[in-house]
Parts: sequence; C-alpha cells; structure tokens
Amino acid sequence: MNNMNVTRDIKHIMQRYGRQARVCLPDGWQSENFGAFIQPLRHRNRMYLGGINTRIGFNREGHYLYLGPPEHDLTQLGREAWIQTGEEKFTVDRAEMVHFGNKPSHIWAVVRSIVE
Repeated sequence: MNNMNVTRDIKHIMQRYGRQARVCLPDGWQSENFGAFIQPLRHRNRMYLGGINTRIGFNREGHYLYLGPPEHDLTQLGREAWIQTGEEKFTVDRAEMVHFGNKPSHIWAVVRSIVE
C-alpha cells in the first residue's frame, strides 16, 4: 500500500467516523467542519491532572486525545485558538504532525476541555 492511499484512507475514516470539529480563533475566524477523533485521555496510574473551581463547584478539566487531519495543523496555532465540537470547546496543550513515510498523515494532540 502506498503512502497516498494510506493518508487518504485515514482522512476518510476521520471524516466518516470522527466528531465534526472546527478550529476557532478569537477574531471570529472559523475553519470549515472536519472529522476528528477526540476521546478522553486515560492515564496509566489513574491520576488525573488538575481541576478548577467554577460557580457551581469543583470541576476537573478533562484531558483528551485528539487525532485530526493534517490540513488543520494544530502545531501552528497560538494559545488563544480552540477546537469546537458542538457545544464543547478544547484548547491545545501539545500537538505533533504524524507522517506516514514522507507524507503528513494526521495530527496527534493532547487537548483540554474549556470550562466556562
């Protein structure tokens, strides 16, 4: 199987089975919707990071694994950008471009839910 077919298949799977997401900037710009996987990040030792106090009580900020298409390069975003899926918003803690051979195949990231 060549690199072009693999990256095309990955993108197709994300679009078909992933959550509809978009990248948003504070100036109002938003990307078109695209498919991405955003799932709770499981820590081996079951210790979850941090938490914040909100008006209705203590809320743990959830950390999630993000897998998305390379066309939406989260590695180039500033700290003020976020990913939105329906009503949920996520900031990017860390992102990396993953390659299959010499071709970018997807973005791997750790994202955190935004509690407003």
